[in-house]
Amino acid sequence: MLTGRGRRAAAWGLAAVIGPGAGVVLGLPPATAAVPARQAAAQHGLGAQVRTAEQRQLVAMDVRAAWKLSTGRGVTVGVLDTGVDRTAPDLTGSVLAGPDLIKAADPPGYRPPHLHGTFVASLIAGHGSGPGHADGVVGIAPAARVLSVRVIPDDSEPGFTVYNQSAAFDHVIGDGIRYAVRHGVSVINMSLGGNDPSRDTQAAIGYAVSRGVVVVAAAGNSGGGARFSPYSYPASYPGVISVAALTARGTRASFSERNASVVISAPGVHIIGAGPRGSYLEADGTSASSAFVAGIAALIRSRYPALAPALVAEALIISARHRPLSGYNPGTGFGEVDAAAALRAAAGLASARPAAGKPVAGFFGTGPRGPIPVAHRDQARIAAGYAAAGAAALGFAVALAVLAVGTRRERRRERLAAGGAGPP
Repeated sequence: MLTGRGRRAAAWGLAAVIGPGAGVVLGLPPATAAVPARQAAAQHGLGAQVRTAEQRQLVAMDVRAAWKLSTGRGVTVGVLDTGVDRTAPDLTGSVLAGPDLIKAADPPGYRPPHLHGTFVASLIAGHGSGPGHADGVVGIAPAARVLSVRVIPDDSEPGFTVYNQSAAFDHVIGDGIRYAVRHGVSVINMSLGGNDPSRDTQAAIGYAVSRGVVVVAAAGNSGGGARFSPYSYPASYPGVISVAALTARGTRASFSERNASVVISAPGVHIIGAGPRGSYLEADGTSASSAFVAGIAALIRSRYPALAPALVAEALIISARHRPLSGYNPGTGFGEVDAAAALRAAAGLASARPAAGKPVAGFFGTGPRGPIPVAHRDQARIAAGYAAAGAAALGFAVALAVLAVGTRRERRRERLAAGGAGPP
């Protein structure tokens, strides 16, 4: 069982927090031309059940209304995870294969299951399957593409222990972020986390945000029984949109982290997604919640490609539904994500965008657009300032000394006049 509390980040979801009877709840071999008609019909029936079952999670985020404005076309989302099965019927043609940065952890010739990564990718960019793509899982941004970069193992893999104990894998998440940015992603999703921060990962996130990439991460699944949960990483790094999980009733899921890094929340209980080799999964976890928000970010970047990461985050925040009475809550952030409302908010932010370098007012206050101006240190002025300050301080000290001497002389005169003696 993954807890995310090991030395290195692990997947947030599926194995970490999973509902009773969940897992591979629906699974058949993928249908092909050679599959007997009876099996093909069974596959179609299964896909139809899945499509019906997933409507609840799409309705909760008003996704169908959002599709009238954007379906994610032209956007590539970097999925840093356990790898994605490119042959999954609901993802065929939508997955770009990136590197396997942890291949050395498993024995030679081992074929990873790509369980968690396929599930996450389907929630972001699944396009469905069957006739007219009417069956199976459709993701938040069905026209987007996914760049799969394998940076963590599924917990069932033989290399799981090696991965967590060897220093050889200390920088794989940071390397994965840099690879995704260099290969043109607009959004990065990391449904993973751990309790130990990494300077390399933090630097890589800063690099991604500086290149205009929206970074989304799962808040974590270790919030049960705690009024305030420890911070998990990468969700808690500056610039990351940290996503908590909600139940079907819109309340915080019992496992979801509670801390001040949480930005927004999304459905995360009994979530239907695609698995490898034509299977389907139902699972709980902030992994799913993060994937949903990454998909909505992809919708926004498809419609408004020049919108800065901070303004994408602002669009998500100011459009959230079911906002806490206090305005913010460490369990659910600023509220529940709303895909259609987020796109409308993004439209307002995009139309209000001033010329580069001019300040823009918004949720995060007033700040510069375009390059941030650099204040250079003028060493000559600094030295002159120190000299002036030193002269003033010296003058003040001399004045105090003169005053003290004068005071002592006056007191001596007074004592002599009275016929006494004392120290000079």
